[in-house]
Amino acid sequence: MLVPKRAKHRKSFRGKMGGKSLRASVINFGEYGLKAMTAGWVTSRQIEAARKAIMHSIRRGGRLWIRIFPDKPITKKPPETRMGSGKGDVYEYVAVVKPGRVMFEMGGVTKEQATTALRLAANKIPVRTRMVEKG
Repeated sequence: MLVPKRAKHRKSFRGKMGGKSLRASVINFGEYGLKAMTAGWVTSRQIEAARKAIMHSIRRGGRLWIRIFPDKPITKKPPETRMGSGKGDVYEYVAVVKPGRVMFEMGGVTKEQATTALRLAANKIPVRTRMVEKG
């Protein structure tokens, strides 16, 4: 799973998810991509599940680029713990995805293969997505 090697701060605020994605809104590496239509948090487990689904679908052909990285730590308190006593421990890492962000890109495959693979990946991701083509 994807986890940052080091971080400036161990815990972070939850933050807001307003507005559109400023970067990675066009396809740069492949020919087909999976673009987010709504905002949300995508965990490292969900990214890995989508990657596995794509690679299983295209088998040996093609290339995959993952354009998101989970660098935001999410904390969680243990079950049956009383209120107070500070913030919980880091539970997982998420990538903040805003509308317009291209999350996955593919190249070296046919349009039918890309459609099938990206549809399988979209089922693993908690945000609404759309398949986009280069150009």
